[in-house]
Amino acid sequence: MLGAMRKGRFANLTVHLAGGTDREGGGTGPLVVLMHGFGAPGTDLVGLWRVLDVPRDVRFAFPEAPNELPGMFGARAWWMLDMARMERAMIEGPKSYASEVPPGMEEATDQVVEVIAALQKELGVPDAQLIVGGFSQGSMAACNAVFTRGVSPAGLVILSGTPVNLPAWSAGMEAGTKPAVFQSHGSQDPLLSFAAAEELRDAMQLHGLQVQWSPFRGGHEIPAPVMEGLGGFLSGVAAPA
Repeated sequence: MLGAMRKGRFANLTVHLAGGTDREGGGTGPLVVLMHGFGAPGTDLVGLWRVLDVPRDVRFAFPEAPNELPGMFGARAWWMLDMARMERAMIEGPKSYASEVPPGMEEATDQVVEVIAALQKELGVPDAQLIVGGFSQGSMAACNAVFTRGVSPAGLVILSGTPVNLPAWSAGMEAGTKPAVFQSHGSQDPLLSFAAAEELRDAMQLHGLQVQWSPFRGGHEIPAPVMEGLGGFLSGVAAPA
């Protein structure tokens, strides 16, 4: 049996809980909060907990983004995007959005902060046992929460993300806590620039964050080597001091 999971409401968002001693988020182990990308269903990343090689007591929480995409059954978003602009990027090639603050991102970040706080309170998770992150837009929401809102996890996971609001992020990197970071990106990503991901990596390292950089030859995805590296990263961050 691969294990069960349960669904609950935290800070007005639906969250899927898995792992831990009861395979439903129970126990006292570390908590990994991972947020899905734009246009994905709320369950998009849930399957990761079954394939990541981590200690049994590690718990997982997968929040569902608050916004439904019209005409796309099950698709959700943390904030809305300009679809025409996305189509142009597919044709012209991705670029850096490091100086931009996407409309709706700040409101979405407030919700992310609230759901993380609610999870920590109900599940009894101190900052030292907290790891947050996500894929694509979900990773940007996580970064904005960590670097501009004072969320202080032990680890930060950035899967195929890109820098936005980078001046504010850099200020937060300098002034705030410095979580261990796992960052992956495909060199042929058609949506989010590989060079921009390197820009984010360099900014984090410049401000003293330890980054486990996991580039791969591929697109906007989470390939097996990344999952292997992520499992090792989570196991290391989650290990008792």
